[in-house]
Amino acid sequence: MTNRPLRIGLVVGEASGDQLGAGLISALQENHPDAIFEGVAGPKMQALGCQSLYPMETLSVMGLVEPLKRLPALLRMRRGLVDHFIARPPDVFIGIDAPDFNLGIELRLKRVGIPTVHYVSPSVWAWRQGRIKKIARAVSHMLTLLPFEADFYQRHNVPVTFVGHHLADELPLQPDEIGARTQLDLPCKTPIIALLPGSRHSEVALLGQLFLDTARLCLKEKPELLFVLPAANPARRQQIDGMLAEAQDLPVTVFDGQSHLVMEAADVVLLASGTTALEAMLLKKPMIVSYKTGWLTHVIISRMLKVPYVALPNLLAGQELVPEVLQSEATAERLAALLLARLGDSSLAVKLRRDFTHIHQQIKCNGNQKAAQAVLSVIAEQSRQR
Repeated sequence: MTNRPLRIGLVVGEASGDQLGAGLISALQENHPDAIFEGVAGPKMQALGCQSLYPMETLSVMGLVEPLKRLPALLRMRRGLVDHFIARPPDVFIGIDAPDFNLGIELRLKRVGIPTVHYVSPSVWAWRQGRIKKIARAVSHMLTLLPFEADFYQRHNVPVTFVGHHLADELPLQPDEIGARTQLDLPCKTPIIALLPGSRHSEVALLGQLFLDTARLCLKEKPELLFVLPAANPARRQQIDGMLAEAQDLPVTVFDGQSHLVMEAADVVLLASGTTALEAMLLKKPMIVSYKTGWLTHVIISRMLKVPYVALPNLLAGQELVPEVLQSEATAERLAALLLARLGDSSLAVKLRRDFTHIHQQIKCNGNQKAAQAVLSVIAEQSRQR
């Protein structure tokens, strides 16, 4: 390597990727303060000096119906990025999440000799495992957040580094329930159930009323209960407020965002399957994981699914630590019974806290530094080959 500054290309598609990208840039700047970063960046990455050639919001529509309307613009954006990086080759290109968009860029760049890193594994280990062939062609090195993901890539001879999950670094090993209740102005001794029906319109439409019906049944058994519900964004707040207008008898307090604090304040959490289950686990909370999709989507995905669980705490533990109540099994009666059982089971809470703490320690790896070290190793290997 010469003494010139490192040039690093990055592309992120949403706020979570912007957070990961900012952490990675910050760690790389510790040893390479003059490094040049460019690509597609969110506000946190831009604040650290990363030049965004296109607005991140253009890419944030990936995974929704909206991409069909924006497909020509997205394809132009991808061609523009490929042309830019081929004309001005970076020392490494890093695609952060957004696999449908980034893997195509990585494939083109790797073919012309630019090393590529993909940060955050697609769920290829869970379904559509045939995608591993394209990933192997496109990616010089994969960075995974979870250990079982790294095992999958090792089995398929794809260079990989498990870097741990940034949330495990950010959230304390010991949650502060009383402190969280104080911050949210909630009573310290009243039993509280947190309801998290999802961050997408479709999730709240399918699970919101079910969760409120569940709360009503729980309240019949324990009239002293309170419920807290964090709205992921203003659109979800409006959607949830509309549902609560028909359920004014329920003691539900809605918060704008603050999902970590809301879960930390609760005794038990009822949530939609997804990353939220990992967050609840890191906060050491007994939980019930539920989900519903359209019947056709369920049939297709269930036939392709290659793992025994859907909830991340269970996948990480290799056993069912938390109940998964899905599709037709997700009734208010079933969910209420499980919630009430966990409210009164202190021994289970102790066991879960111990199991969750063990997993937390496994995925708490100083991920930003570990990811930066892996990226620099990829650059060094490419330099040696030249």
